[in-house]
Order: sequence, then C-alpha cells, then structure tokens
Amino acid sequence: MFSKSRLVFKVSSNLTLCQICQRKLPNVASARYLSETISDSQPESQAWFGYESVADSEEKQGRVNEVFSSVAQNYDLMNDVMSLGVHRYWKDEFVRQCNVHRGMNVLDMAGGTGDIAFRIRRSCPECCITVGDINEDMLHVGRTREGRQSQNGAATSEISWTVADGQVLPFDDNSFDLYCVAFGIRNYGHLQKGLEEAHRVLKQGGRFMCLEFSHVENSLVRNLYDRYSMEMIPVLGALIASDWDSYKYLVESIRKFPSKHDFSHMISKAGFCGISCNSFLSGVAAIHSAFKLS
Repeated sequence: MFSKSRLVFKVSSNLTLCQICQRKLPNVASARYLSETISDSQPESQAWFGYESVADSEEKQGRVNEVFSSVAQNYDLMNDVMSLGVHRYWKDEFVRQCNVHRGMNVLDMAGGTGDIAFRIRRSCPECCITVGDINEDMLHVGRTREGRQSQNGAATSEISWTVADGQVLPFDDNSFDLYCVAFGIRNYGHLQKGLEEAHRVLKQGGRFMCLEFSHVENSLVRNLYDRYSMEMIPVLGALIASDWDSYKYLVESIRKFPSKHDFSHMISKAGFCGISCNSFLSGVAAIHSAFKLS
C-alpha cells in the first residue's frame, strides 16, 4: 500500500518518505510460507538471521549486535509505537508472575534498557538484580536511566549491569534464584545453548521465566497481526528511527522463533521441569515458566 505513494518530505536526517515508500514490502503469504518452510526443514545446528541463512551462531550473534547497537537509543519508544503500548501490560504481568521476593538473586538477561529490572525493583526493592546483555549500547541506555532515577530519588537499590553473552554466561553455577528474559531470547545465536546456560546458573529450585513473541493461533488475529507487523513495523522503524533493516529483522526473528510446543520441548531438553505456558492475544506473545529441580 505504501509502494504507490509518491509524497516527498523529510522525516529524518537520512530518509525521505518517498525513499521509505519505495522500499519493497514483503508479501505476507509468501513470507509466512517461507517462515514455516524454514522452521520445518532447518537442521538444529542451522543459524538464521531473520529469513537469511548465515554461516553459524557467531555470525548471527554479531549481526544481531549490530541491530541492537543501531536501535538502542530508540528501542523503548519503538516498543511503545509498535505495540500501541500493550508491551507495558505484558511486562507488568510477566514481572507479577515472576513473584520476586526479599533476598532473591535475579538475573535479567537481554535486559539492557532496564525495562524489566526497574519493574522488578519496584515490586521488590529488597532483591538483588543483575542485568546481563551482550550489547554495551543497550546497557548504556539502562545505566543512564538508572542514573536519572537515582537523581530523582526513585532508585531504592543498585542494579548490577554486566556485558554477558546468553550462550556463555560469565557467572558461576547455581548462582541465581530467578533467570528472566523478556523479548530477547529469540536473538540468541544458539537458542539451545542459551537455555542450557540458564539452567546451569540457576540454583536448585530456581525458576526460568521467559516472555517472548509466539505463533498466533486464531486465523483472523494472525492475518491482521501479520499484515500489521510485516507491512507497518519496518515503515515505523524508518520513520522514527531511520532504520528500516533492523526492524525488518526484528519482525522476521519473531516469525523464526519456535512454536510454544517446540520451545517447551527445548526447555525440557535443557533440563528444566514443571514447564508451563500462557499466551496473550491468541499467541501474539507468551510467558514460559520452568524450574530447575536437579
């Protein structure tokens, strides 16, 4: 619908609306078929950057890092715009279900901007929170936000900010009571290794909690969601953040993430027990919960 527009005016220092409109938008049906075909046929060791096959998990992780360095400064704003603010409710509910209490040692992975960590701190100021993220630019955003909160007297306890690769965590075995990750685990270079590392650093009885986009079950909601995400989100990324390609990747990475059933199987394979899952909006997003019992 945008490809036929010929309006021209400046929307950023780098792009005009005409340039954005002339970018090729994906065909929804073709992209959905490609996503399903890749998911069904790929070997477990295969690495994908969106719909693009890459050499290995290291190459994927490097390119993901570039994406998040690009979007870091506009990340929270874009989340609001893309989800119409709904992500805030999902995150609030996620933290509520994490059920953090006094004395818990919490690892918030892929949490660079602090969105989850600050919510956890508000819900339980007496816990100990470590934010891990492989991207220093995202961590810088979180540290800056914490500094502002400290100046305003809103910070009640310090948060530890650590550069950490989810596939090779720089923490000892049996260190944390809770490992949580929100909208980040799909960007791990090797998802199964990331789950195994989560299991390793959790204490016995510790809990794994993951909030992530999923596969929409209702056909009507799926059609609307596919059209919005694939046709609008890259355009919004270009308009607001001057970055079409990064937001195109983010949409494709959602399509490539395993179904709830397959992801639950991967969680079990990593050694977790007591696995459960509940969905939002017919599966647009889902909360996965599991425990380390041995």
